Amino acid sequence: MKKRTCAVIGVGPGIGAAVAARFAAGGHPVALCARDEQRLLQIAAGINGSRVYRYDVRDTGAAGRVFAQIRKDMGPVAVLVYNAGAGAFANIDDATLEDFQSAWEVNCRGLFLAVKAVLPDMRAAGSGNIVVTGATASIKGGANFVPFASAKAAQRSLAQSLARHLGPQRIHVSYVIVDGVVDLERTRERMPGKPDEFFMDPAQIAESMFFLTQQPSQAWTFELDLRPFAEKW
Repeated sequence: MKKRTCAVIGVGPGIGAAVAARFAAGGHPVALCARDEQRLLQIAAGINGSRVYRYDVRDTGAAGRVFAQIRKDMGPVAVLVYNAGAGAFANIDDATLEDFQSAWEVNCRGLFLAVKAVLPDMRAAGSGNIVVTGATASIKGGANFVPFASAKAAQRSLAQSLARHLGPQRIHVSYVIVDGVVDLERTRERMPGKPDEFFMDPAQIAESMFFLTQQPSQAWTFELDLRPFAEKW
């Protein structure tokens, strides 16, 4: 039986692209969503069964428009992976109101609106999965993480509320705390002396996210911490 559509919001060259590739390999048609359409097209070229949708999560009207088009093109959404994230790294003295507002818009309001848009599909099917990419900042606010940490903490709380409300409706909501530095070209350039094992492989993160969507309903995970073996925590 053909699997239903997976929509990945916030697709870039790291976790987003890896997640899209993993769900495509698992048999799902995949909708790739992000602001940068040209980059999406490059990523989609390597993922069979994927389609590209320009999606700015700061635009409050985008979720309704984009998911209506996905539904028309690819069918109802069974899996939503919310990978969009943003936030300035600054303390209370240096952070601006714009920094604070932007982090909240991307991490919290964007998730809220995306979930609203996919719930009709999941409820009609009697099942669904929502996976949210979190961060250590969601549970531990550093001095120089005021906009980012506050937004990720609110996002985690929102995800937990969703999980408690939607679980009895057979919709599994999970929150994945990524505690480490993701292996990207830009992170390698910033940390040239770090060994390979210091960095988190996006493909392994994607594998864990895919696993969450395969769990039986008698043993669902809400929160999953992922970190390299040598990460201090």
